[in-house]
Amino acid sequence: MRSGAASTPLWVRVGLPLVILAVALVVGSGALSPHAQTPAQRAAAIEAVVRCPSCIDVSVAQSEESTALAVRHQIERQVAQGLSTSRIEQALVDQYGQTILLEPPDSDGFAVIWIVPIALGAGALGAVGVLFWRRSRQFSSARAAQMMDAP
Repeated sequence: MRSGAASTPLWVRVGLPLVILAVALVVGSGALSPHAQTPAQRAAAIEAVVRCPSCIDVSVAQSEESTALAVRHQIERQVAQGLSTSRIEQALVDQYGQTILLEPPDSDGFAVIWIVPIALGAGALGAVGVLFWRRSRQFSSARAAQMMDAP
């Protein structure tokens, strides 16, 4: 008679948690949210990641410096013109340099950052699995030989 986990199909033990995780990520990301951001919300989101040109590590949303106010007005104008967030950020980078952004830009290294460690981890798990599989076969062979030699 089999017990609990051994009698549960593999798709239930592995697939179901993965499906639940995927649904949670989609719901948590807001991808299914029916409400689009208003221009004011978009401007506020951009202002939160743009550095005040005359401050140290303070966003233009948090600063009352004249340069921060000028950048805020520039962002609001560009949002009203319908420019994309990436285009607005690029215009600010062109004008002030890369340090205007509080968050580093997305780069082509994304794949390297995520895929290489995952591939290395999968390879290591595979190597450990092969090692255990070989050892268990050697153990079984040795045990069978020992049983045959036993009186």
